[in-house]
Amino acid sequence: MSKRRYRALGAAVVLLVAGCGGGADGERGQPPPSRAATTPASPSAAPLPEPNGRLAKDPEGLAEDLNRTHRALGPAVDAWVRGDPSRTRPPEAVVHLALRQQRLYRALARDSGLERRTIARLPGAVAGPTRDNVTAVGKLLELAKPEDDLGKFRTREPVPAGVLLKHFKDAGKRFGVDWQVLAGIMLVETKYGRVKSPSWAGAQGPMQFLPATWRQSGMDGDIHDPRDAVMGAANYLTSSGAPDDYRRALHAYNPTPLYVEAVQRHARQMRRDPRAYYAYYNWQVFVVTSRGDVRITGPGVRR
Repeated sequence: MSKRRYRALGAAVVLLVAGCGGGADGERGQPPPSRAATTPASPSAAPLPEPNGRLAKDPEGLAEDLNRTHRALGPAVDAWVRGDPSRTRPPEAVVHLALRQQRLYRALARDSGLERRTIARLPGAVAGPTRDNVTAVGKLLELAKPEDDLGKFRTREPVPAGVLLKHFKDAGKRFGVDWQVLAGIMLVETKYGRVKSPSWAGAQGPMQFLPATWRQSGMDGDIHDPRDAVMGAANYLTSSGAPDDYRRALHAYNPTPLYVEAVQRHARQMRRDPRAYYAYYNWQVFVVTSRGDVRITGPGVRR
């Protein structure tokens, strides 16, 4: 394979993005919530999901959990955005609800039959996002290579969500590409910069560039600087066919249809509902190991 093929494979293959629990990530905890409550209280009043709480295994329980989580996460994101996401960290409600949603998607991505039966029980407003996200997670799971040496992964807190969003939008305007595609790439590659270590192929920075490719597309910027990295990625996409042909451009970024499909599904959700970006921003890093998935960032994790 050419070096270009390995540009962005590291985080996308080992560190599962659309991450996506329960039986999937091997986490254990409290039993699934009662099915009696279908409409949650306000995010500040309703009990928050336990980070490692047990997930239901039946489609009815999973559908209820997905619906309840979706209905609570939207208002929680709205409350955060009404403040200043460029200066404030995500509220606890958003962090816990986004993680719950991510774990639910992971569980469904590993069982296509369970996915179909669960989605069939969801209202349309929840079924569409669930289908796109579970599909994206499944594509990336197909690319995953088990890695048991967790010590090799270095993580950090990401740049504030509002700051990153400005980078995506500025790059989109400058190069004529959709900011949602850039945001989808960083989600897949490093969970918005949470992954600090280079990939197994040597790709670096929040957008995972090989140094040789960065010299061609990075415009003399810093490969590790989030703004420079986003600008470099937009430049690379434009030179590879965007915005006329995003599939071609994304295939140049990482030449596997699985990766292309995953990024496009996430980008589509952000186009449909900008709040999806703020939920994705709070998705955590999971490592696929031979013993199951291990979450290495987020609430309850000590490293």
